[in-house]
Amino acid sequence: MIAAAAGAPASLPDLGALIAERQAQVRANPRDDRSWAALGAAYVERGARTADSAYYPKAERALRSSLAARPEGNVEALDGLAALAAARGDWRGARKWGEAAVKLAPGRWSAYSGLVDAYQGLGDYKAAGRALEKMSGLTSGTALTLRTAAVYRDRGWREDAAAVLSDAAARASTPAERAALLLRAGDLAWERGEAADALRHFDAALAADPDCHAALAGRGRALASLGRTSQALQAYQRALAERPAPEYALELGELYESLDLGGAARAQYGVLRARAALQGAHGVDDALVLGRFEADHGDADAAVERLRAEWKRAPSVAAADALGWALHRAGDDDEAIGLLRRATDRQKGGTVRSALFMYHRGAVERELGLYGPARRHIGEALRINPAFSPLLAPRAREAMEALGEPPEGGPEQMWPPKPKVFAPARKQVAAPKRR
Repeated sequence: MIAAAAGAPASLPDLGALIAERQAQVRANPRDDRSWAALGAAYVERGARTADSAYYPKAERALRSSLAARPEGNVEALDGLAALAAARGDWRGARKWGEAAVKLAPGRWSAYSGLVDAYQGLGDYKAAGRALEKMSGLTSGTALTLRTAAVYRDRGWREDAAAVLSDAAARASTPAERAALLLRAGDLAWERGEAADALRHFDAALAADPDCHAALAGRGRALASLGRTSQALQAYQRALAERPAPEYALELGELYESLDLGGAARAQYGVLRARAALQGAHGVDDALVLGRFEADHGDADAAVERLRAEWKRAPSVAAADALGWALHRAGDDDEAIGLLRRATDRQKGGTVRSALFMYHRGAVERELGLYGPARRHIGEALRINPAFSPLLAPRAREAMEALGEPPEGGPEQMWPPKPKVFAPARKQVAAPKRR
């Protein structure tokens, strides 16, 4: 509870102890609204840390019990409900509960943390920035640092995000806090193509807190980028054993597929479907992961249908990219290119420097015969991260070879035509009259 109040992540053993203590408290006093709220928030955190969505229905019951015990002025329960909605990917719900918490207690920093997450998930990046500014005036803890780095990353300010995380990690007061910051720093390093630096960050996160299981998947990503595939497979397998998130199964399946291990890949895709179905039963929205999977490895038309609904619910740049790519895979490049341009349009929030987004746009431009933009965007994807995907990065290199170099001399009509120079007409001199 002290860690939560300070905005720092709690360790899994501490979360377990808090849950056991609050369970005993509410059994003894079922009208203890604060204990119900603390119990619900702890369930949300444990579910997110372990990817065990069975904690989310428990969290909802606890938080609703807190509201029933104190319907008015219960900002702790509202904060918990906002966090629960965000953990489930219900960004509209997170916004609803977060705005209610801010209205009730505008001087409480935790209400703004839920709003930053909600606005980012909804693709309202300006509102996320405003909520972050409000939050930064109320706290300076790790929760603020993690959200600051996320907002900076989405704005394309990767170096600023990395600097914020590095400074905070050096000042971290608990192992769990340090691990959370190092994990995000590792994610940023991998996104910008610095796999060796990313691996160092993930190893340091695990050294600080062995229960930081997301760092195991990060190690798998970095090791695959470095060509150390056998170690990458082991890291992913450990990550799935400890934190069975559907996106890890997708990444591992694609790594197997890149190694021509089709049977192992199909097994992981089966794990993905099973985990997503289980999480869906607990109220989790995995539309983006499932849409990306179906687009590349399943039914592209089903992916389009799923992602259209997600785009309507939460029009983020990630949703624009996923839907655009699914439309391409389903054969509709004309509609696809509009969404893929939107995902990389700086005027509409597409400021994040994503190798995957750039490749998707370039690949569709190539199909449409737009070879100059295709060359530019596929090349940008490889400059951002040369190993952004074990399946797609090799295809990006093949596409660049096929596109070749631009024609010599630049494009036609690169310079405006020279204006025609007209010689002034000579003045006609009249012949002298004969006398």
